[in-house]
Amino acid sequence: MASRHSEATRQADDAFFGHPRGLGWLSFSEFWERFSYYGMQALLVLYMTQQLLLPGHVENVLGFGPFRATLESIYGPMSPVALASVIFGLYAGLVYVTPILGGLLADRLLGRTRTVITGASLMATGHFLMAFDASFLVALSCLLLGAGCFKANIASQVGDLYAAGDPRRGKAFQIYLLGIQLAVIFSPLVCGTLGEVYGWHLGFGAAGVGMVFGLLIYLAGVRWLPPEPVHRFAIDAARPRLAPGDGALIALLLALLPVLALTQASNLQLFNAFLIWAKSNVQLEYFGRTMPVTWILSMGSVVSASSIGLSLLFWRWWSRRRVEPDEITKIALGAALLAAAPLLLASASAFVAATGQKASLLWILAQEIVNDLGFANLFPVAMALYARAAPKPVSGLMMGLFFTHLFAANMLVGWLGGLYERMPAASFWVMHAGIVAVAAVILLLVRGVVSRALRHEVVAGGTMQAPAAG
Repeated sequence: MASRHSEATRQADDAFFGHPRGLGWLSFSEFWERFSYYGMQALLVLYMTQQLLLPGHVENVLGFGPFRATLESIYGPMSPVALASVIFGLYAGLVYVTPILGGLLADRLLGRTRTVITGASLMATGHFLMAFDASFLVALSCLLLGAGCFKANIASQVGDLYAAGDPRRGKAFQIYLLGIQLAVIFSPLVCGTLGEVYGWHLGFGAAGVGMVFGLLIYLAGVRWLPPEPVHRFAIDAARPRLAPGDGALIALLLALLPVLALTQASNLQLFNAFLIWAKSNVQLEYFGRTMPVTWILSMGSVVSASSIGLSLLFWRWWSRRRVEPDEITKIALGAALLAAAPLLLASASAFVAATGQKASLLWILAQEIVNDLGFANLFPVAMALYARAAPKPVSGLMMGLFFTHLFAANMLVGWLGGLYERMPAASFWVMHAGIVAVAAVILLLVRGVVSRALRHEVVAGGTMQAPAAG
């Protein structure tokens, strides 16, 4: 493993748009990891409902009989659409649980860099295994284990590029997320088009190639990454311990996770039931050709990336004139916008039901603008909040726990998606708006208490850490 630069050199490094070089390497590596993930995710429900779960294919999947029996013992008998939704929710949810194990593995044994490399290798293997019906469940297992090793640890490395109290940390996570949004633009165009037009397995193979690129970029940038926080491969008696008050801080951060999960109910449904809804209800035919429905995800991602950039510029402008809101206030604002977004899909559904005509893409564009402005002010800000507030001795574990709110959200999304066939589409989307609105109200009610508790948290070693700008 290449040696890293000294701490002083690293803190003085501002070569990447005013940020350390390591942020560039981590962001580009994460771009390709998210390219592979979202490329595969864009195809997953369509692939299952249009091929894998149909007679003549599902019988070829190794171990699928016992797997389906287990799911139906919990959810009851399911149609292919409902089964696909539950599998999607289970996979997309577990992606955010396995980082707990990855965080522990990095904190206690391998270190973050080796754990990230292991995760990237597993994910590349999983994507290539998706090219075969028979290895579907094996592929999902490799992807889940790989994401567990990769996700939380690379996010922790982003936070560790900055000294305590460095106000650039929050903006660094927004830049990091901007790279992810760019990946979501290109992956449905590449993987989605290959999968829908030329064959599902070709699309999954393209996702595997993307993951290989991500691994190679990460290896090339290792020397610019932050040093490991503790010595590995042995029990270290000098390992940092939790400071007084850290237990209450951890409890507060954990208590926020269920609320954050509810905020993502409608946003995460865009990769699940939304694609099935859009294929039947949105005008996709132009100039005599039918546009792949996965292209809608790319259109939305252009809006999302723009929303993050606009959010960065807006809060920079705001901070020059007024006091910038703290993180929890921005998160509450983002949740309110996320609650409004599915109401536009409900309106489009009502239009389709009343007229018999398909909805214009303008409905989708409006929904994406509102949704992504909310997301830009919620998810990266929440990630930065947990990165700065988590006690350092358990920072990897806490970042892994942070992602469990997305596990709960995806499990909810999978269950809600199974209701799509059983209720009017307008009611389906109004239900999502109501769930997110509940979370927004809770955040508004508790933001004063949370702000006071997190304003001057004590981290390991007794160092005071100031709030990061969002």
